[in-house]
Amino acid sequence: MTQTHAQPAEAETHALPAEAVRAAIVAGQERLCALLPALTDDAVREPGELPGWTRAHVLSHIEGVAVALARQARYALRGELIEPYDGGRPARAAAIEAGAGRGAAALGDAVRAAPAEASAAWAAVGPADWPRPVTHRHGALRSALLCWWRELEIHTADARIGHGPRDWPQELCRHLLDHLAPRAPKDLQLVLTATDDTLTRRYGDAAAPAVTVSGPLTDLAAWLAGRTPHHPLDCRRSGRTVPPPELLDCPHPPRPRPRRRLAEGQHAPCPAPGPPRLPSSTSGRRAWVRSLPRSGSARTGRYGSLPTTP
Repeated sequence: MTQTHAQPAEAETHALPAEAVRAAIVAGQERLCALLPALTDDAVREPGELPGWTRAHVLSHIEGVAVALARQARYALRGELIEPYDGGRPARAAAIEAGAGRGAAALGDAVRAAPAEASAAWAAVGPADWPRPVTHRHGALRSALLCWWRELEIHTADARIGHGPRDWPQELCRHLLDHLAPRAPKDLQLVLTATDDTLTRRYGDAAAPAVTVSGPLTDLAAWLAGRTPHHPLDCRRSGRTVPPPELLDCPHPPRPRPRRRLAEGQHAPCPAPGPPRLPSSTSGRRAWVRSLPRSGSARTGRYGSLPTTP
């Protein structure tokens, strides 16, 4: 039987209670805030992991996305839908650029304040509220919470301030291997095997040639997220060592649904994400990636496109 191409899945993370996700986020926020006092004005002007962005740009983005997703939670609890950013992506990019001009002290204060605001918003979400819809990626409160977890951990690593992908929590890595499943090539069977865990993930067509990529769980997650693994990955095809395959771009949100105010007590289930709509050829995908705006969408690199927001 042919296995279909893997789609975004959160079955692994759905086994993790929302309270555990919130606790992981609190730990990540505390870790980030503990690293900020060591930054100097010169240090925040140094490059981060994302091309064209300094550490200050990355930290400014963390501040902005914390507030944006917190706003999604506040409005959802009122039965309302609102865009994550007033003014959309252009306003988001402008805010990141403006915020990156601050000195280390002012930037640190702002970055500390944003997760505190986020914590207050997410603490108000009760067990029955997680299916409430949000505008962000046309999902639900639970998917927005998971997005904040990804944003926090991945971009803390992108800021290059002392916490990298090799320090990512194991549960986050497992979630990333599910969420980023659509990055797997469609013309082969991709098998990811963690050498420090019992985890194995299979993506793609079971009848296609198999490529096995092995390494520590954190390195597998880093590679699938478009970041540099701490250790070189072992990649084999038919017993021969080969370079890691080129990955597709990150999952796209499904098509938007009509916006409406929900009746009191009415909830809507989180829709299943749709497959990425990308050109079928490698050259077409590369042309598509090159057409994206440089600030805030994606970059190309050794492992395919590198998103600012996976």
